[in-house]
Amino acid sequence: MAFSSCFFNSPLLKIDHYGKTIQPCGAIGMGQKLSLPIRSASVELSNQHILRSKVNLTGDRNFLGGSRIVEPKVMSLVQYRKSSPVYASWLSEAQLASSAFTVGTSTVLPFYTLMVLAPKSELTKKTMESNVPYVVLGVLYAYLFYLSWTPETVGLVFASKYLLPELSSIAKMFSSDMTLASAWIHLLVIDLYAARQVYQDGLKNQTETRHSVSFCLLFCPIGIVSHVITKALTKPTIKNNDAL
Repeated sequence: MAFSSCFFNSPLLKIDHYGKTIQPCGAIGMGQKLSLPIRSASVELSNQHILRSKVNLTGDRNFLGGSRIVEPKVMSLVQYRKSSPVYASWLSEAQLASSAFTVGTSTVLPFYTLMVLAPKSELTKKTMESNVPYVVLGVLYAYLFYLSWTPETVGLVFASKYLLPELSSIAKMFSSDMTLASAWIHLLVIDLYAARQVYQDGLKNQTETRHSVSFCLLFCPIGIVSHVITKALTKPTIKNNDAL
């Protein structure tokens, strides 16, 4: 306590900044020197000036009374992503298009499965006579087409001077997820309808159709050509069997 009170109150305290020594009084004997590392006042002030220009500082006086303890305020900046109506709308349309793509694909798969695995089953015959899947997929297609419609759609479809579509304009139109999903439903309906025609024609003419129906799922024109070739190759065999 005597040592600290001397530092606060004694007028005999001498600070030599250049010699880096302190001449205390009281508890320390006369003629003795206590060496403490004290930076030069000019360096201290210049450093404080640089720090104050870069950060927000708060200072408290130390026991020497003349300098200040530099305590920079630490500020944490957290960036938040603001949700805009445009971003939310785009996200919901993308999710809807993805869901419609999955639902449409899952809807047609059971019909292809029946035609391939059990083509002569009564369940398959009755199921393929129904028009319910085409109505359901048609309604889904109309809804997606309505959502994908924009004021530019007509201009993109009839882009040429002869009011005919062009490849570049169609590619631009199909850059939208909603338009692409509606086109996929469109293809699913047409492919399933063509597969049903191949299947029923095969039953009528006693022609193998399982490979052709499988092609119709993803490569509908190839499936139709496959059925025509298969029917042409097996027709003489069928006539011979009927004659016998």
